[in-house]
Amino acid sequence: MLELGQSQPNGAAAGDLIKDGTEATFMADVIEGSREVPVIVDFWATWCGPCKTLGPMLEAAVTAARGKVRMVKIDVDKEQRLAGALAQQGLPLQSIPTVVAFFEGRPVDMFQGAIPQGQITEFINKLVSLAGDGGLSEAVEAAEQMLAEGAVTDAAQTFAAILGEEPEHAGAMSGLARAHVAMGQLDQAEALLNNAPAKIASAPEIEAARAQIALARQAENAGPLTELAAAVEADPANLQVRFDYAQALHAAGKVEEAVEELLELFRRDREWNEGAAKTQLFTIFDALKPTDPIAQKGRRRLSSMIFA
Repeated sequence: MLELGQSQPNGAAAGDLIKDGTEATFMADVIEGSREVPVIVDFWATWCGPCKTLGPMLEAAVTAARGKVRMVKIDVDKEQRLAGALAQQGLPLQSIPTVVAFFEGRPVDMFQGAIPQGQITEFINKLVSLAGDGGLSEAVEAAEQMLAEGAVTDAAQTFAAILGEEPEHAGAMSGLARAHVAMGQLDQAEALLNNAPAKIASAPEIEAARAQIALARQAENAGPLTELAAAVEADPANLQVRFDYAQALHAAGKVEEAVEELLELFRRDREWNEGAAKTQLFTIFDALKPTDPIAQKGRRRLSSMIFA
């Protein structure tokens, strides 16, 4: 299984993310540390009233970022020599609180004074965007490749590890659900998506996984392919048989042929069974990647029929 990025999983100790800094640890914690993830340095003092307000708000925001940023607190009274050296290098530390963000070994952003929580969140979100996603995209891509190649267990473990670092990662949650589908664990897949965080519950990736679950449940009850093909040939006007045949085709992995049968059904009677052909087509299209040629061609043909 892949080693993922630097993000902290759920339950990471605050000490892993927030530290008191000194002159002796500044190089390791801030300069070198910021080559992994952005590091926010809070320059403060015990006598500073605004510092007492800002500090806890910063700590809460850093903790909420789940390891995508870290924080080092520097007491300028205790670390006067360090503060003086940094001021000589251009950091404006004459007034506190001063908060400086470091990334890749250098200062990239800063602010002074106590600011509202919303602005703190915006400040941190900018740093998170600057740093990327810590390699999660590459991990998702690798897991998708595992799934495509049949290494389903490894794919599931990787998707689960990604969710451990980023519970609202729609691609990873979709991937884990689809891995359950591939293992025949439809109830587990459905339960996973039913408990998806509200932020991603309607994401396209989640809807795609839901569509795959629906198709997999249909496949469990699909009729015999050869017999259904013969029945369609014997009675082309029997739309129920044609619909059953399309489901059996999809269950057998003949996706393009299933789409063809459903399009023909729609052409013959678009209102049959409350528009079942169109509903089934959309389920198939949703389960495929948006760039899949079968989905693209099928959507175009269906649209041309609808608006003809």
